[in-house]
Amino acid sequence: MSFVKTVATAVAAAAIAATGAFADGHASTKLRIQTHYAPETTSGKLLTEWKENVEAMSNGEIAIEMFYSSSVVKSVETFDAAATGILDCDATGGGYQTGKNPAFQFVGDIMGGYATPAQQLSWLYYGGGREAAQALYNQYDMQLVGWIVYGQESFASTKPIAGLSDLKDWKFRSPPGMETKIFEKLGAKPIVMDFTEIFTALETGIIDGADASGLANNVGLGLYDIAKYANFPGFHSMPSDHIACNKAVWDGMPDHHRLIMETAISDIALKSALIFEKENAEAAAALTEQGVTISQWSAEDLQEFRNAAQATWPEFATTPEAKALVESHVAYLKQLGLVQE
Repeated sequence: MSFVKTVATAVAAAAIAATGAFADGHASTKLRIQTHYAPETTSGKLLTEWKENVEAMSNGEIAIEMFYSSSVVKSVETFDAAATGILDCDATGGGYQTGKNPAFQFVGDIMGGYATPAQQLSWLYYGGGREAAQALYNQYDMQLVGWIVYGQESFASTKPIAGLSDLKDWKFRSPPGMETKIFEKLGAKPIVMDFTEIFTALETGIIDGADASGLANNVGLGLYDIAKYANFPGFHSMPSDHIACNKAVWDGMPDHHRLIMETAISDIALKSALIFEKENAEAAAALTEQGVTISQWSAEDLQEFRNAAQATWPEFATTPEAKALVESHVAYLKQLGLVQE
């Protein structure tokens, strides 16, 4: 049997396994979902709440087994594991898939564009983003169910990170994709590594710092036990975490199960933006008391970063799908007044 047929058979089997019926005739859906977040982080807790909400709203017709901290496959492999039936859904983010198509960068983390989660979510739901993103996901046998945007990320660093000048030769963990290009232009030395390797890499001095997550999540990961420098408010990255499911599994689910999944993710997206607004501020105050140095970058440095990021968008948009997404973002950012004509 050919590899293609083997994969197709595995996916079909996964779709059948994920859907079924109870003895009384009600539909049943069983999903295996992996996230890169640890269960004790704020994002991990919110995904647990999402899982519990889906199960409750479906009156038990949907059952979810959640795998935390990339315990089945590496974070970057989660998407493929779902697409091929090893898992059913992926709860990481599109930015991990830039190696497949750079277009995933622009549904994962545009960088240097939107200022708030509400702006970024409004592009997805009301700026034509969902349709463009869905076409991209469907090409890879996946269905985008929804986004969670928790807000701007902050660095964790063992060296001062107070402005652009501190980026020179700063070795930091970077996710794959456009971020490496932007920060190389600014003098830093990004090192791509899996999310789960950050703590050990900081502890052993392989890296000076990390782009991991928002301030509150970084606390939950224990990064500031080692790294005594941070920046807040964040500015460089506002990733869109996603729930994306194997398309055959998704198509095999009854309509009301799909609607429950979509509605529940919209609820968690709102809660995520609200709770991180609160928890990041609380984390900043607590870290300051603990002796962590927190810096706020100057307006001039922030603008230089945005200029570098926006200049990199067209450089990274090397496929028709990526170009279309960049054009969509830029048109919407101009409407919002965030990019000048």
